[in-house]
Amino acid sequence: MIDVYSHSYFMKQAINEAKKAALAGEVPVGAVVVCQNKIIARAHNQTELLNDVTAHAEILALTSAANYLGSKYLDECVLYVTLEPCPMCAGALAWAQLDKLIYGASDDKRGFMQHGKSMLHPKTKVEYGVLMEECSALLRSFFKKKR
Repeated sequence: MIDVYSHSYFMKQAINEAKKAALAGEVPVGAVVVCQNKIIARAHNQTELLNDVTAHAEILALTSAANYLGSKYLDECVLYVTLEPCPMCAGALAWAQLDKLIYGASDDKRGFMQHGKSMLHPKTKVEYGVLMEECSALLRSFFKKKR
């Protein structure tokens, strides 16, 4: 039986979003926002489609979740994202006062953790490595095709 409230379940939903990005020629990053065990927002990278360097999955998911809740604060929400957020996205997560961030693959080149967890709101909890191999494989496959 599938535990629909498990980290794996929600990360698989983010992976499905990442696959949509890959099919559209975007870097395959996907995100879902969960509030009270319900997905309230889904997004994937759309920087190419929108010709907008800020159209990262995390930013689009935050905007959608804020619209759904009618609040700019997501202090009762969890963001599942397939790749460690960049500093820009970490800043947005801090302003949203996100309760918890869970990401799959680390980003040793552009991930926010190089700068320390202090980029997030002090109350934001962080977990990583959820379905890391599957998340990493999507990125490796995408960039292998690009080269």
